[in-house]
Amino acid sequence: PIFSHCCPGHSTLPEAMEEEDDPLFSNLDLFLFTLIIGLIVYWFMSRKKAEPIPEFKKMPMTRETSFIEKMKKTGRNIVVFYGSQTGTAEEFANRLSKDAQRYGMKGMAADPEEYDMCELSRLSEIDNSLAIFCMATYGEGDPTDNAQDFYDWLQEHDGELDGVNYTVFALGNKTYEHYNAMGVYVDKRLEELGAKRVFDLGMGDDDGNLEEDFVTWREQFWPAMCEHFGVEASGEDSSIRQYELKEHNDINMNKVYTGELGRLKSFDIQKPPFDSKNPFLAPVTVNRKLNKAGDRYLMHLELDITGSKMRYDSGDHVAVYPTNDTTIVTKLGQVLGVDLDTVISLNNLDEESNKKHPFPCPTTYRTALTHYLDIMHPPRTNVLYELAQYATDIKDQENMRKMASSSPEGKALYQSFVLEDHRNILAILEDIPSLRPPIDHLCELLPRLQARYYSIASSSKVHPNSIHVCAVLVEYTTRTGRLTKGVATNWLKNKVAGDNGHKSIVPMYIRKSQFRLPFKASNPVIMIGPGTGIAPFIGFVQERGWLKEQGKEVGETVLYFGCRHKNEDYLYQEELEEAEKKGVITQLNVAFSRDQEQKVYVQHLLRANKEDLWRQIHKDNAHIYICGDARNMARDVQTAFYEIIEELGGVTRAQATDYIKKLMTKGRYSQDVWS
Repeated sequence: PIFSHCCPGHSTLPEAMEEEDDPLFSNLDLFLFTLIIGLIVYWFMSRKKAEPIPEFKKMPMTRETSFIEKMKKTGRNIVVFYGSQTGTAEEFANRLSKDAQRYGMKGMAADPEEYDMCELSRLSEIDNSLAIFCMATYGEGDPTDNAQDFYDWLQEHDGELDGVNYTVFALGNKTYEHYNAMGVYVDKRLEELGAKRVFDLGMGDDDGNLEEDFVTWREQFWPAMCEHFGVEASGEDSSIRQYELKEHNDINMNKVYTGELGRLKSFDIQKPPFDSKNPFLAPVTVNRKLNKAGDRYLMHLELDITGSKMRYDSGDHVAVYPTNDTTIVTKLGQVLGVDLDTVISLNNLDEESNKKHPFPCPTTYRTALTHYLDIMHPPRTNVLYELAQYATDIKDQENMRKMASSSPEGKALYQSFVLEDHRNILAILEDIPSLRPPIDHLCELLPRLQARYYSIASSSKVHPNSIHVCAVLVEYTTRTGRLTKGVATNWLKNKVAGDNGHKSIVPMYIRKSQFRLPFKASNPVIMIGPGTGIAPFIGFVQERGWLKEQGKEVGETVLYFGCRHKNEDYLYQEELEEAEKKGVITQLNVAFSRDQEQKVYVQHLLRANKEDLWRQIHKDNAHIYICGDARNMARDVQTAFYEIIEELGGVTRAQATDYIKKLMTKGRYSQDVWS
């Protein structure tokens, strides 16, 4: 098209030459001529330049993502990678990298998501180097979000890791089917790739005492490392501060964080996409009590996501960021004699660290203790160890250090005084009156307050702009007579719905899950979810109903629900019975465990319907879904399936176990469980 526009201009050339007084080229000719030359030059240049561009783009990337260059530059020989979903593995990694200093070495904690893990093979370029991996397992034996790329790399990579020294500490929970799967895989795979395991895999069990497992492993690990590298512990057992305090006396309050997780003012001006660093502030439109009676409090909330551009599928999780109880925050300030509204920054003493602050700074102590720090969880032993120096009573100092040791006596004291008595940091300060640490050191040591995940109890086909949550209030009295309230459920309970000028909002984002309805709607589904485990199935039922309305052929939809009493905590009774009436739920089985002398649970109902179940699974290609408590229910349900397969399939227990394993592999036996 460019040249067709030029032709009329060129037709004036002969006339221009005849009249000598006229300029040789008209202005239009010159303009068009220049344009053509310009376009040709541009095309030629851009074509020539096309090749080096990727390299040019990559250069800064490799500089920023090279942990090897960083280690060389800062004289470090130990790198501690963490795969963390709830912050514990990250906390352990920080503790190990800090430990290195006590043993005359230098360590750094590293998020595998931030670095190029292909560089692992270069670790041997650094003398006496070591890679430690603190790997948590999430969901059904999956890697945590931040370790997903590293996991993919391990699976695809077949290069050489000769000369790379490593060890792994795994974090998991024995009640889950795939206990510590991620840690076990990383440990095995690194060895297969040629790396050298210099210390045995550590197995941390959160169902028992994860802290004790870690401390025991760590106390054996460091002496072994000293021996391996021929170094001696420096004996420097004093506390090593990671951050320094800066108080801001004269600061523009617009520069101060008030609870945002990433970008300053992100709560005032919301910009998609929304994720863990940038949650959406969803207004609460409904907040009602679900149960009719009984001593528990079960609730149903609806969060409005209009305008957020967020999409969800049935089975996904909603992550919410709660805040701590303000009365406890205020009490902490009183006990420590601090003005909580002081504006502060905690700045990393290691200028090379990617982590400049332990939480968003500058902020106030009040904001940090309300939004950013976990003040309700019983503190881990390293916190007690580091704070011990501030106790003015020598006996208190000794006891705190003893609780942080791996001696049987110390472990027993920590188990009893901290864990079994459910003492949070405030309770510890109240019960050890000689302990009054500086608040900035306390803020440095406390772990971050984490998002809480709930299975979404709605279908986006029916509720595209609303996310429903079903939760049970956590509240109990400890052995010391203190009333302890669950952080998130109490915060949610107090979210007043409605629009009386003041909207209650919940910072949230959506976490995708593998818990999915079958691709073919004609496949039968068997859903087992007692208590709040009903949540995702409310979404499933809504979706199957919607599909039916669209004229799709929908397979059998069977639900097994369980609660204590029919007249007390039969959750979503009206909705479920209505769905059964409409034929959306083809079979509604409810176990009321305490309505008769003999307790009846969902697994009893499964056994009672064994012929039906066997047909659905073996002949009709049914998909099985289990949601709820991992410790007892999920295990008992699985055992019931083993027995049914054994009896009706005429096979051994080992073959029945294998049968369920195959269903899991095919995505026909899915669990969304918690402990």
